[in-house]
Amino acid sequence: MPESTYSPARSTEPDEEFLRALYALHGSVLLRFAARMLGGDWHRAEDVLQEAALRAWQHSAKLDATTEGLRPWLFHVVRNLVIDGYRERRARPTEDGEPDISHLPVADGVDHALTTQVVVDAMRDLAPFQREVLLHVYYLGHSVNQTARVLGVPPGTVKSRTHYAMRALRDGLSSRGLSTV
Repeated sequence: MPESTYSPARSTEPDEEFLRALYALHGSVLLRFAARMLGGDWHRAEDVLQEAALRAWQHSAKLDATTEGLRPWLFHVVRNLVIDGYRERRARPTEDGEPDISHLPVADGVDHALTTQVVVDAMRDLAPFQREVLLHVYYLGHSVNQTARVLGVPPGTVKSRTHYAMRALRDGLSSRGLSTV
């Protein structure tokens, strides 16, 4: 641990007494002050109070928790902590909370297998020349000119067959409940 927060020479009894006295004499007043500054957020106010107590404890050799003279210093620390927290939240907006993981997709391959089956079924409904052109262009990755050479048709025919095949496939998928973009 860093030396600033832990010192083996420091006795734990005076530290405990310091913190007990600080919370007993100043805790409730500081908590209400922090909550008021934070718009009634008692959870954050408790966090601010704990941080202020930690900072006071770090200076416990110079401070006396039993005197009223400590209270203005504590108010100043609480105020600065609230302002720093406000600035920090403005610099980085808070998140909306924990995500609902029940709706997150799981990479188990089931969705891919089901989608593949639906696409294969929709491909069966296409005319053979439409399936053939889609196979070459999309599944084998051939260019229009390569597909035209393999099929023995002009490149314009490959383009129009591809267009109409994709339109028919899109209609077939949407009729099966699979949305396409």
